[in-house]
Amino acid sequence: MGNIATIKVQKNQLIAKQKDKVKKWYIVIDGAVIQRNSYARVVLGKNSVIGISESDRYLCDYIAGKDSVLAEFPYNSPDDIKNMIQGQESMRGTLLRAAINQRQQLLKTYAGYQNLVRQFHSFVENEYSDYTNFCVKYRLETQPFLRIENFKPIEMVHKAENWEVNNSTSLVEGYLEPYMQLMQKDDSLCIGAIMEACYQSRRVIQGIVEMVDYLNYHQDILLSESGNDIFDLYYRLLLLAKEKNYDIKPIKDSMDRMAEVIRKLNIYNEKLVAARIEEYQKQDLTPEGGAYATPEENAEDDWEETEGSSGEDCLLHILTYAECSEEEINAARELITNYLELPDILSTEPEVSTLRKRLTKVFYDTYMKVFLRAMKNEASLTPILEMFLNFGFMDVTLAGEENANLLYDLTEHLDVCKSDHVYTIYEWLKSVYEGRNEPSKNEFDLDFPGYLADMRKNGNITAEQQKKFADSRELKIKFEIQNMFPSANRATYGKISTFCPILGEYDLINSIDKMLVTAERLDEAINKIRGIDYSIFYREVMFSDPDKGINHEPIMKEVMPDIILMPNAGTRAMMWQETAGIKRDTSARFMFPIFTAVDIDDMMIETLGRYRWEICRKIQGVHWNDIREKSLTAEYCDYLQFYRKNHELSAEAKEKVKSALLRGRNNYREVFVKDYQNWIKFEAKGSYRLNKIARDILSAYCPFAKSIREELKSNPMYQNALHKLAVENAKKIQRIRGVYDKYQKSGGTITPELVENLDYYSL
Repeated sequence: MGNIATIKVQKNQLIAKQKDKVKKWYIVIDGAVIQRNSYARVVLGKNSVIGISESDRYLCDYIAGKDSVLAEFPYNSPDDIKNMIQGQESMRGTLLRAAINQRQQLLKTYAGYQNLVRQFHSFVENEYSDYTNFCVKYRLETQPFLRIENFKPIEMVHKAENWEVNNSTSLVEGYLEPYMQLMQKDDSLCIGAIMEACYQSRRVIQGIVEMVDYLNYHQDILLSESGNDIFDLYYRLLLLAKEKNYDIKPIKDSMDRMAEVIRKLNIYNEKLVAARIEEYQKQDLTPEGGAYATPEENAEDDWEETEGSSGEDCLLHILTYAECSEEEINAARELITNYLELPDILSTEPEVSTLRKRLTKVFYDTYMKVFLRAMKNEASLTPILEMFLNFGFMDVTLAGEENANLLYDLTEHLDVCKSDHVYTIYEWLKSVYEGRNEPSKNEFDLDFPGYLADMRKNGNITAEQQKKFADSRELKIKFEIQNMFPSANRATYGKISTFCPILGEYDLINSIDKMLVTAERLDEAINKIRGIDYSIFYREVMFSDPDKGINHEPIMKEVMPDIILMPNAGTRAMMWQETAGIKRDTSARFMFPIFTAVDIDDMMIETLGRYRWEICRKIQGVHWNDIREKSLTAEYCDYLQFYRKNHELSAEAKEKVKSALLRGRNNYREVFVKDYQNWIKFEAKGSYRLNKIARDILSAYCPFAKSIREELKSNPMYQNALHKLAVENAKKIQRIRGVYDKYQKSGGTITPELVENLDYYSL
């Protein structure tokens, strides 16, 4: 029987986190666990199984709903289920019943959200249609509301069909026990039934997540923090109609109905709902003189008052906030006008390049001023300023009016570009200002303390100033904005000779929503690679507890990278630095454009290939290319340096290496990156692209995940390397268990870090 451990969890304790790798399943022995994704919740009671509905990554958070007892066992593949149920009839029943019941619960939840999403879309469209009808009836101008044009019905990728719902309901309510008896007669039947229910549940959860994401993204169209919503359209119409002394009862009835629906939807912040409805309800809506006028009585005045409305001057808005002088504002406007009037805006002629340099200086000088002012009063930021800070937007004509409107709406949804490790450039700079992150290295590979030391060494500052400046938030931000920001912004744009940091329509070659690089898209791309190259973000760190007999025990720790979204529509990603500082267990920093038409998976593979090379160089130090100190970079350098003399390579293979070196301009890292791309995209599927030497090196230092190794273990091209890895991992597991047993006998506690280290060698 599999290795089962019993654990106790307290109420509200996080058991498994969304997007973390599934390494264990947990059976709820006592208590209850909440399966949560945003405001979607499913309560898992006794004998439910956490993880049974997922594959590689947890799709939800799992939180103890009350003090609970769980049984945990490792899970990497269906083979682990076989080990669990072999000869254990009760375990067969527990897992199978859990899979079937949880599928039924999820299908019910799915149906509920399907109905909610349909009602939400229909309600919003009807309310907006009624609003335009009211405007016609009252002869008042319809206020611009471009967001409604992009409000489409949901297009589901992961669907549950009606027959699936009906099939599951009939099984659970009528034939569950006979089905259970039949399936439990044979391990293969039982595992097949469990996995079938698991795969179905996974798709259903993914569908629920899609619907929750749809509601999260579009909920602001009805009611939002900014007030740019349908409720506000009605509210302003109501006040204007009251001012004209019109009969406002039909509008008020609609608003009361809308307020009731908003409450019942249960997707909005309660304080926001209360504040907005209270603001509406406290208005004195009684007609002046006790009688209503008709719209026709004053129609001419109404139309005159609403004529000639114009949009805001965004450039003036941004430069005024930056406290630029009138002279600076006029100069910036003239530069942008000259840029727009160019016959070829992408020209590389000297005079055009000079114009771009002047615009670049205006952009970064303005950015510094706007950012520093925002840090003193972040509440003063408007959507236009957020467009500037996050997207590089400055001018409507340059970006295109339609794009500007879409970007304006996007400021309501900037959360889609943020997560624990994903930042917009504004959020990143804010984290540096607040001390949550240190500034990045500059182009000369100097971090902020190194830069200050260099300044003191060159006599530009004194030792006392160096000490004083080390904690200056403003100097740190200036260092980041003047060094990393312009360099990474230009590099991620991809076309260095025509780069201008102000967002232009000519770069937005697809729709904003399709080009937007969200945290979810980045997570998906990075997790695809982690699912193949499982060890990529693991670093060796030291665990120490001398009182319990451990002085220096090397353990593997996964350290996820930080990804910073640069404000441009670009074509390249960058591995900026492999660690955040001197310590090995700090996050790498990757830079991606916030808009791109390039495949994010391809960008991510190339970036992680460079990261693989640079993190090895960092760890190996001066020995990075010394073959006496075995490492990825040392072996690759040796292979590429002496490939002509290698008897294991055919003449054809040697010619391919020669061509690869020519394409990579004799840069060994670039040759490795191309091989790494082939390793992830093709070799992982058993499609040969590499020669024997390159394959053996990558097998040793970038091994495939266990599920892929299982598929390839009978393949003669991989057999030796996979067998060698399996033997090495088995020895390490045996040694680690011995160390842990001794440690526990000495009174030590096996921490999550130590568990992760043992799990690493089973991946």
